[in-house]
Formats: sequence, C-alpha cells, structure tokens
Amino acid sequence: MKKLLQSPYSWIYVIAGLVLINWVASQWHTRLDLTAEKRYTISPATRALLQSLDEQVTITVLLDGDLPAGFKKLAGSTQDMLQEFREISGNNIRFFFRQPGQGMNDTLKAALIDSLHSMGINPTNVRARTKEGEGEEQRLVYPGVVFEYKDRVSGADLLQGQSSVDGINSLNNAEALLEYKLAGAIDRIKRDKVPVIAYLTGNGQPQNYEVYDLIEKTLKPNYGFSILPVDSVPVIPAVFDALLIVKPLTGFSETQKLKIDQYIMRGGKVVWMIDKLYASLDSLQRSQGSFIAFEMGLNLDDLLFKYGVRINSDLVQDLNCTQIPLAVGSLGNRPQLQLMPWVYFPLLSSPNDNPISKNLDYVLSQFPQSIDTVKAEGIDKTILLASSVNTRILSTPAMVELNSVKNEEDMKAFTTVHVPVAVLLEGKFSSLFTNRISSAAKDSLSGLYKVPFRSSVDSSNKMIVISDGDVVTNFVSQEKGPLQMGENPFTHYQYANKEFFLNCMEYLVGNPGILETRGKDYTLRLLDKKKVDESKSFWQALNILLPVVLVILFGLIYAAVNKRRYAGG
Repeated sequence: MKKLLQSPYSWIYVIAGLVLINWVASQWHTRLDLTAEKRYTISPATRALLQSLDEQVTITVLLDGDLPAGFKKLAGSTQDMLQEFREISGNNIRFFFRQPGQGMNDTLKAALIDSLHSMGINPTNVRARTKEGEGEEQRLVYPGVVFEYKDRVSGADLLQGQSSVDGINSLNNAEALLEYKLAGAIDRIKRDKVPVIAYLTGNGQPQNYEVYDLIEKTLKPNYGFSILPVDSVPVIPAVFDALLIVKPLTGFSETQKLKIDQYIMRGGKVVWMIDKLYASLDSLQRSQGSFIAFEMGLNLDDLLFKYGVRINSDLVQDLNCTQIPLAVGSLGNRPQLQLMPWVYFPLLSSPNDNPISKNLDYVLSQFPQSIDTVKAEGIDKTILLASSVNTRILSTPAMVELNSVKNEEDMKAFTTVHVPVAVLLEGKFSSLFTNRISSAAKDSLSGLYKVPFRSSVDSSNKMIVISDGDVVTNFVSQEKGPLQMGENPFTHYQYANKEFFLNCMEYLVGNPGILETRGKDYTLRLLDKKKVDESKSFWQALNILLPVVLVILFGLIYAAVNKRRYAGG
C-alpha cells in the first residue's frame, strides 16, 4: 500500500477508486431511516403497488423555479420520495419538475390553468421575499403533481385538505401525506375497474344543485356512479360497492329499511349522512331571527342502534365555528352586517389518529347532532370527527337563534368536550330483521329474488355514520352557481369536506393499505425566525471569516512546526 501511494501514478488510482465508488452507489442505493416518526420508510402496501406496475408512470411535479423556502422544501421532499419510488418500481416511475406556464404565451397558459383546475390542482397565493430581499410580493404556486399512465391522465393537489391560512403547518402536513398522495394517485390511475357507488333516492334526498359538487365533481370523476331510487328495485343490487344515504327528509318504510339492511348483510358498504332534526340557514332567514328545529321522523333509530350508534335529537353548538354575516347595528333603516362566528356551524376535526381524518383541515358542518356509540356485539367504533373542547348541546325542542351567544355567561356554558359527529363502524353486523321478518317475505327473497335472507354478515364489514347531511352538500351562489363542497359562501374559505369524504370512500371501497399511510407523523425541526433575523449578520460573517481564519491558523502552526523541526536538525 505504501509503494502504491508513493507511485507517481497514485493520483490516477485515487480518481479510479472514486469513480468506482460513485458507480456502485448509483447502482445500489439504500438508506437507513433514523427518524423517530419513520418519515422515510415506505409502507408495504406502497411497495406492493409500485412493484406491480407493468408499464411506466410519468410524473410531472409542478414545483420548479423561484419558490418560497417552504415550497422548496416540499419540492425536495417530493423528489426524494419519487427517487425511492423509482428504485422500488424497477424504473417504472419517471419524473420531472416543471414550472407551470414557463415559455408559454397567454393563450396557452390559460388553457393549462383550466386543465390543471379540471384535475383538481388549484393555485396557492403565497407571500415571498423579493429577489433583493427588501420586501415581499404575492405569488401563485401550483402545488400539484400530474400523472400519466397508458392513455390516462390525472392530477393530485399536494395541499388539498390543508388550511390555506396555517402556513408552515400546512406544508408540514403536506410532507407527512406525500406518500399517501403520490401512491394513492398511482393506485387510482392504474385501476382497470373502479368501484361503483349508488346514490339512494326516494326519501327526499337532494338531487339538485345542492349536491352538484358531490355528484359531478367528486363522485363521477373518481367512481362508477348511479342514482338508485330505493323503491325501483326489490333488492339493492350487489353490483354497487357502496351506498350513499344523503340528507333524507321523509321517513323510511320497513320494506326500504329491509333492503338497506340486507345489502349490508351481503357485504355492501354504506355512508349514512343523516339530519335527524330539520334546521337550515334559509329557514332562519325566512323566520326573521329564530325558529324551532324539529324532528323529521326518519324511522332509522332502530336500524342504526342495531349497528352500534344512536343519533340524538339535539343540536351541537361550538365556539370553534365558521363565520356568517350577522346584524351588529343599524344605519338608518338598514342593518349593519358583520362577519361573526356562528356556533351552529361547528368546525369539526379528528380527536384521534385515525387515517381518514388525521392531518386534515377543519370540516365544516351545519346544525349537526351528537352521536352516542352503543353496545353492539363484535362491532368496533372509531370517532372520525368531533367538536372542540368548547361545545354546548341543545336538546329538543331546540330554539335556533341568530344571536344565540349574547354574553359572557352564555359562553361559560360551552363546557362539553369532543362531541362525536362522525363514527366508523367495523365488524360483523347483525340484521335488525332476524326475528321480525315474516316467512312470506323470507320466501320471496329466496324464491323470487334469489337472495336468501341473511341474519348477519359472513365477514367483517364497514359503514360510516355522520350526523349532518350537509357535510357533503354545497351552497349555491346567485352569481357563481354551485360552490365547492365545504366552501363558506360568505368568507369563501375552503374547508376539507371533500378530502374527508374521499378518504371515507377510499377506506370503504379502495385500497386501505394506501390510506394507512395518512397516519404518518412528520415533525419539522424549524429555526426560530426571529432569532435568525436578529443574528443573521453574525452567522454570515462567521461563515465567511471562520474558514479564512482556520486556514491562516493552520499555516502558522505548520510553519512553526517546520521551523522547530529544521532548527533541531
């Protein structure tokens, strides 16, 4: 080795060794995940998905160019994740980073923006420092990813479902959800067969502009979809993977309930979005200040109780709520309106780490009722959405008033904590009709319709119960028409209702392994911005001068050592 190093060609050996090491590193890549939250560990479900790719997926990340620091970090994390995806997939993942609209004229830019919007990728207005660093400017960033597979194209918005006013925390959550967003989009674009969803009608369920976003913008682009009048079929067909029951207004007959019950017993999934009390903002505006919320008599209590929940006849009020315009005075004969918090429209969140609603912005609700979980043999219950720690429950008859919180004493009554509004039920459900169905009805099911009556499910099943039908409805504007699901029509803030609903559907009829990746934690170790600004000059000077000082110091020490060595000789 000594002779090798003393050889006049030693520099060639060093260069060759470095080239060899780099080539080996490029061919065999691995890394150890030493983070406490295992942020760099790819889940088994994602690995299986990537290894099953039979053709290349082309991914275009729209995070390039001069970006604010937080988005640069998100872009870097996305690149790291996609690099890992490419290696796991055997190079069946190809990705690029592009700046949307770069080099395009105004016409092409407008067409591109429309195309991105149709794929669900919307711009985020951010503040960034100018290049001179002396001020701030507004900038539009498209935090999206476009996927191409065979002849299919789809998109994913990395910030969808995140708060638009929560800054660094939203980007933190977006990084935590990167694997879910990317793997979920690949899973969907790869599917040759999509789940089929039925929208049940026949009991006053909305079919107008009130559910335009739900049906036209959310269900149809992602699933097979059909309207199903409950009285048009003797049994609910097994072709439907899930059934949506949204905001019924009239009671269910025993025959209708039997159809739903037997659909569940045969393995069908159901999302119940039920308003037990009738209460609406329109009714309040028409009644000039107050009205009494009344029970609608839907006749579903016994069915839901059998499955493990009870929707109560009450209204949930919460100090953590959205805003609506309220009269705070008058100017002449005209009331002065001001946006004020309204406790009948609570903002709901996850009280635990379930993968459906974790890392989501608030979900907007309107006049929700409370849910109790009750004993049901073999059924697991998970609270998906609940109120805050400042909640009050109004029992029926519940008076709804525009100004229901009048003073400090009223506010002190909001002492109830985390009232459930959405519950996931999983397990082996038993039929409500086991000891109630007549022999003639059983014979009809078996003989005429070829679907024998079932007293329980064969294997574990799932359903979700939400005590607010308006979680998936949208407001309608006279100027703009139907707004987006979860959009406040007065502030135009977009809450995470759509993302929550899609997560529910993915859990029920999609790939649950991919959805589990939503449960990841991601902790940012951030610098203190105030301290950074205060000590900026010091650290800049230190970084510039310290290397120079060290070189000079090394030179002086080296000269002194040589001087002593030769003086002694």
